[in-house]
Amino acid sequence: MERFLRPIYQEHASDANTLGVILMEKTKPNSPVTENFDGILLIIVQDADQDWQAKHYEFEDERSAAVHIVKESVLMEWIDTSGYRRGVEWVIYGRVIFDRNEYVYHLKNQLRDFPNEKRDLRKAIEFGKLVKSYTEAKDLYETNDYKDANSKILYSLHYLARLAVIEKGYYPEVTVWSQVRQIDLEVYKLYEEFVESREEMKKRIELLLLAMDFIISNRTESSVKHLLDIMEKREEPWSYAELKTLPETTAYTLDLTAIISFMVEKGLLTIVKQETKGIGVYHRKYVVK
Repeated sequence: MERFLRPIYQEHASDANTLGVILMEKTKPNSPVTENFDGILLIIVQDADQDWQAKHYEFEDERSAAVHIVKESVLMEWIDTSGYRRGVEWVIYGRVIFDRNEYVYHLKNQLRDFPNEKRDLRKAIEFGKLVKSYTEAKDLYETNDYKDANSKILYSLHYLARLAVIEKGYYPEVTVWSQVRQIDLEVYKLYEEFVESREEMKKRIELLLLAMDFIISNRTESSVKHLLDIMEKREEPWSYAELKTLPETTAYTLDLTAIISFMVEKGLLTIVKQETKGIGVYHRKYVVK
């Protein structure tokens, strides 16, 4: 594989703009991690006209490869926000075939270390998805839509699993339940009991919702630390609009309403009403309790 790809990556390696080249090769017939290509060539560049280019190749021996040329800023966004998990796996598990000034070496070390500030952001992202999905599951259960509630619970469990992995200082992988089984048995058992339960669907969902409410409540404060740290930077109450437009919350803007509502419910935030020109109409703002 490397023999066929060598002319491609050597051309980029000679360019001072290229920071590193990583090769991820297929190790089994069905290989989602390489998108079923025989190999993935990830070329990290400092700057480019396009943020992300991808090209597909076929070789004379009928093997195939995909070449991804990605700007460093885009790759870091993937890493920080789980924007494209496959790309992160290529960095973690791929073989380095070119490394300018040990850029990829330090990047791999960073992925192993998972700094606290990046961990707090990822926890907030996963927690927002978890709370939104869990709330939807409860609503569907209450309206007797048990099959849809069941689907939402499975999504919720997946987000909870990813959150558990991040809490332990690891980047969640596609095979997240393999990770959880090793590092958080409480969450793994919750998932196992749900999928293997012989209870009727209604009862199974009811029990799981109760258990998840307890687990999520216990993790709320640590999961929303990223948002709490932002809000504690000033004493004045925050409006939703102010929080929504902050660059720091961009990664979880779509789930921000769900996060705030849950924080109010769990007593982490206090609602402050501010008068408007309308009689009996108030601006709703939030302050850390």
